[in-house]
Amino acid sequence: MSGATRPLDPWELLLTGPRSDVLHVGLAVPLSGPLALTAPSALDLAGLAADELNAVGGVDGREVRLVTVDSGRAPEVVAAEAASLFRAGAFDVLVGFHTSDVHRALERALPPGARYVFTPPHEGGRLRPGVVRTGASPAEQHAAALTWLVGHRRARRWVLLGTDYVWPRAVHRAAHRALAAAGAEVVGEALVPFGPTDMGPLLDLVRRTRADGVLLSMVGRDLVTFNREFTRAGLDRRVVRLSGALEENGLYAVGGDGTGELYACMPSFASTGDGPDEVQLALQERLASRSGPSAPVVCAYARGLYDGVRVAVSPGRSRRRGPAARLARADGLALREIPGVLTA
Repeated sequence: MSGATRPLDPWELLLTGPRSDVLHVGLAVPLSGPLALTAPSALDLAGLAADELNAVGGVDGREVRLVTVDSGRAPEVVAAEAASLFRAGAFDVLVGFHTSDVHRALERALPPGARYVFTPPHEGGRLRPGVVRTGASPAEQHAAALTWLVGHRRARRWVLLGTDYVWPRAVHRAAHRALAAAGAEVVGEALVPFGPTDMGPLLDLVRRTRADGVLLSMVGRDLVTFNREFTRAGLDRRVVRLSGALEENGLYAVGGDGTGELYACMPSFASTGDGPDEVQLALQERLASRSGPSAPVVCAYARGLYDGVRVAVSPGRSRRRGPAARLARADGLALREIPGVLTA
């Protein structure tokens, strides 16, 4: 990754000691695990945010530097390491992009007074003081999208499939309410561990229940694997799929989808039904200037982390919310927003 601001290793930083003229922002980014395919985008966008802050003098005269923590590991491991690093002075504030089980573990482990900004769609519930969430709750992200698909795609029989941890469980609860209100029904439901080795039972559930729609609450690599197997099984052209975690990196990894039946409800897409998202395209252009023509795509997770860095260093902006969730349809390798669907 090119550019002025490169992430620092926290343990190397501790050998030299903290500096009063530097504001260290911890980045809890999944460098391993199911979401690791999004890490290059996230790290580059966080670096761009730091570069832009430093170009105007930093924060109160302090240079902004980034310190990485791998948030793709087991929640307790990530939380213990981040709490130890915070107490040792390795970073002043933490910005997290990772799964919600890691989010919950970090809230429990970080010491009182620690400032922590969590940027992706979240599981809802109460917040500990000092914690800021900039993403959407399950109902904010999914309710209007499900209602639109019931009405416009006649998807009335739904199967809910996700990974067995806090965010998918919260999504399923919100989906039950939204689908019932829209006159649809849940005909099947399953939660599986991370890294399922056999998608066959999930595909069988879709067939057996004669589902019109599948709500997917898997993330990253697991979501890619499911979508590939779904296509191989020939279900992709007749069953609607909606995901609250599908972004551009995941769509590229699948190889694109031209069926018109794969949907995503995330906060940002480069292409919209009314034309390009100018904010997202401007970010992509600035990232390309920083990191070269092969810069990673600006996905929803990365854009959230970019905003999260700026929120983290500006306490007065702590109540700011990120972009609202939107509904888009996969069109080859692009996600194109469907105009007029208010999903938050």
